[in-house]
Amino acid sequence: MTRDVAPRLGYPKPALLHSVFFPALQGAKTKMSASDPNSSIFLIDTEKQIKDKINKYAFSGGGATVEEHRSKGGNCDVDISFQYLRFFMDDDERLEEIRRTYTSGELLTGNLKKELITILQKLVKDHQERRKIVSDHVVHAFMKPRKLAFDY
Repeated sequence: MTRDVAPRLGYPKPALLHSVFFPALQGAKTKMSASDPNSSIFLIDTEKQIKDKINKYAFSGGGATVEEHRSKGGNCDVDISFQYLRFFMDDDERLEEIRRTYTSGELLTGNLKKELITILQKLVKDHQERRKIVSDHVVHAFMKPRKLAFDY
């Protein structure tokens, strides 16, 4: 309906954005839930909680045993740690190297999870430190109603 009305009001038609959702730690066929604290990583989690959640609950696409994983390799399409790295790892070449070595069986699931833990612990810690400096004054200034200037 908005796409029909917007041009009549002199506005451009809105665009539809497609996005990919984070899978739950237990796998893509499950949901994240606030009532299940182990289904996702929260911005209030401690470094230990992040490590424990990833090591214990992150669904693995690796083999059942080290020998099986080394011979058959891992499946990055279902491995939650790899799926999260696709969102959070800035280095595309490193991500491709991880994909290649994990699918060949050279990189084990524990090492893949360790990569993700390191990245998420830093990201969450940085967020928590920046969040500490936000005062009520900053929130009030940000939320204060003000006239916005649109130049279409």
